[in-house]
Amino acid sequence: MKIHEYQARELFTKYKIPVNTGRVCYTVEEVAETFDEFNQLVVIKAQVHVGGRGKAGGVKLAATREKAIEAGRNILGMEIKGIKVEKVLVARAADIEKEYYVGLINDRNSKSVVLMVSKEGGVEIEEVAKNTPELIHKFVIDPQLGLQPYQAREAAFKLFDDIKQVRQAADIMVKLYQLYVDTDSTLAEVNPMVLTPDKQVLAIDGKMNFDDNALYRQKEIEEMREVDEDEMKEIEAKSKGFSYVKLDGNIGCMVNGAGLAMATMDMINLYGGEPANFLDIGGSSNPQKVIEAMNLLVSDKNVKAVMINIFGGITRCDDVAKGLIEAMSQIETDVPVVVRLTGTNEVEGREILKGSKFYPAETMSEAARKAIELTQKVHAD
Repeated sequence: MKIHEYQARELFTKYKIPVNTGRVCYTVEEVAETFDEFNQLVVIKAQVHVGGRGKAGGVKLAATREKAIEAGRNILGMEIKGIKVEKVLVARAADIEKEYYVGLINDRNSKSVVLMVSKEGGVEIEEVAKNTPELIHKFVIDPQLGLQPYQAREAAFKLFDDIKQVRQAADIMVKLYQLYVDTDSTLAEVNPMVLTPDKQVLAIDGKMNFDDNALYRQKEIEEMREVDEDEMKEIEAKSKGFSYVKLDGNIGCMVNGAGLAMATMDMINLYGGEPANFLDIGGSSNPQKVIEAMNLLVSDKNVKAVMINIFGGITRCDDVAKGLIEAMSQIETDVPVVVRLTGTNEVEGREILKGSKFYPAETMSEAARKAIELTQKVHAD
């Protein structure tokens, strides 16, 4: 689960992490009223669950009421990566001397939370990690002890030389870690954390993600959730007993088992295609589950072909085939579907699909190549 920047800043304030004052606005009139209240240079930032807001024109500075109104009018209603901007954060602009990055993330290798700091703040940390990884300093946090003050100071010394700024930054890190743990976070970033000319350290932008499986005990966090279309599909899929994650490609994938899902997506990528999703129907042989999965796949307008890759162990291939036949009798779609069945009752399953509109495949590689070929054909048409 993700939250907006203004919501992350609200949590920062609750944990006494210093931020520059700001307010969320839904209309141009509210933007103007907020500027009047602050009566100084403000920054107006689109609140959407995607990156690249600045490059898309979703972040503007305004020194006058007229400029604030103009920025609000331009940003509200614009689309950033296909998402409409319905609200903006209007915040007092901080005078910035230097920008830094501070982040916490779950690390599978160390089985711990890792604190990351860098002097290269204000830019996407992924780019820093890719191009200049030596500029990111990492500190593994013992899950039983938590982030100790001495460890936070050690990290802060990677950013500052002056002990006064070190103490301020270390205090922010300790509080951010406590917030991270208390809210079952999977990511907490301050980017940038800034040093002002009067040598104050502030968190002027925040990003937080949370563990969906822990929301049952995080009612306050769950109330912050704003579900978009893709998230709604993931929630719906979970309620029906299968795992679904939306991706950026155009080949829908239906499989049984997470490992097979990863292998299927790798195979599609190997032959030059792009998976549109991760969809695991699990080990059930219930045909109704197949029908619901097909409905979910073809409802994605980006899907130009579907690759179904079933390895029959507990799952019976003939039950999957029956579900596919029933699904296509209920769904009106021109999306081509490639089916590879192997394992329990595969012969019976293939027999059921004979004469249908499905494209059969004997191997995973054959299925991937066919799916890619069909997407190219659809695109050409």
